Amino acid sequence: MVPFTTESESVYRQLGVTPVINAAGTKTRIGGSLIREEAADAMRAAADEFVQLSDLEAKASEQIAEIAGAEAGYVSPGAEAGLLLAAAAAIAGDDPKTMSELPHPTDAPNDIVMPRTHRTGYDHALRAAGANIVDVGTNDYHLGTGATNVEPWEIESAIDENTAGVAYVQKTYTQPELSTVSEIAHRHDVPVIVDAAAEVPPIENLSRFVEQGADMVVFSGGKGIRGPQTTGLIAGKRRYIRSIAAQHQDMHVDRRVWNPPSSLIDTERFDGVPRQGIGRSLKVGKEELVGLIRALGRFIEEDQEALVAEWENLAQSMAGQLESAGVATTVVAGGEQSVAPHVIVDIPSSQSTSSAATLVSELQREDPRVYVGEDRIDEGEIVLNPMCLDEDGAAYVVDRLLTHL
Repeated sequence: MVPFTTESESVYRQLGVTPVINAAGTKTRIGGSLIREEAADAMRAAADEFVQLSDLEAKASEQIAEIAGAEAGYVSPGAEAGLLLAAAAAIAGDDPKTMSELPHPTDAPNDIVMPRTHRTGYDHALRAAGANIVDVGTNDYHLGTGATNVEPWEIESAIDENTAGVAYVQKTYTQPELSTVSEIAHRHDVPVIVDAAAEVPPIENLSRFVEQGADMVVFSGGKGIRGPQTTGLIAGKRRYIRSIAAQHQDMHVDRRVWNPPSSLIDTERFDGVPRQGIGRSLKVGKEELVGLIRALGRFIEEDQEALVAEWENLAQSMAGQLESAGVATTVVAGGEQSVAPHVIVDIPSSQSTSSAATLVSELQREDPRVYVGEDRIDEGEIVLNPMCLDEDGAAYVVDRLLTHL
């Protein structure tokens, strides 16, 4: 990334749209991450030929399964769409009648048990598939009024004959441990769906949650993996991946010539072709599929230690320039919650916390727009994330920040 582009260099300027310098990280609202050059090249090549999409999904399934140590995998149009497809698989299984009824199943179990502190705006995807979310637990731990938010027995006691699955959001602070939740769910033969959208890198997380017993784990393909932003991937049990495929693939086909790869859809399990499923609108094109396959392959070959070292150097450089100008900063090393280090910038104490919001807004109104992390505005702080910056971009962010401070 460079701080300025000419009319001929920037497609966004050609369209009359202001580009962004990204010091906020892999945020969807500003384009996720920068797609890998190899993935973009593969997408361009894929656009010049036709292919049976189920063949591509089957190939992606093999790659995801191998990397994640899972039985199978699938590519969705983003992580949230992956959650919707996972919920649909948990509810409908191999029943074409239920598939055709979603999101309003008439007699299939459709409750998804979820710890209260795992609830987010993204669980709308589960509800969109027809799930009724059953809250369990409290906010005691986060409020400081108790030891835990959710006890294992609360999850187990909520599972009954109308339970289709258990949902879990993977963060370092979520409770109980995923392995404990998986053990409980499997005692009742219901799947565990894990939202791990932003949990890669590190590479190890692609297999970590499967190893802890998750039945379907959903990742973003357009964040740390740096594939097309409109992709996600699901790793898990073959029975659920097959259900996802049956509810996602184009079913406008005669039964006599229906020939998807058996690894993806077992046609013998259906007496006829299922109707177009709830996932049919969540199309993934041949270009996105090829782009993600190529990006994922490159991601696992990447030297993660060298990449983190680059981010650390950028973070220290930004912090050093700001400190030299009299601005207080704190560099937080990468960890489980965020693999990349980041710089916390203190807004001068003489200003109110509303000034942090004002600063963020002013930076976003510049040309090019400058985006910084806004999660700590209430503490009178902003955050600089180096994941989507190069040296020029980092220097530009510091310059613009100092101009406003």
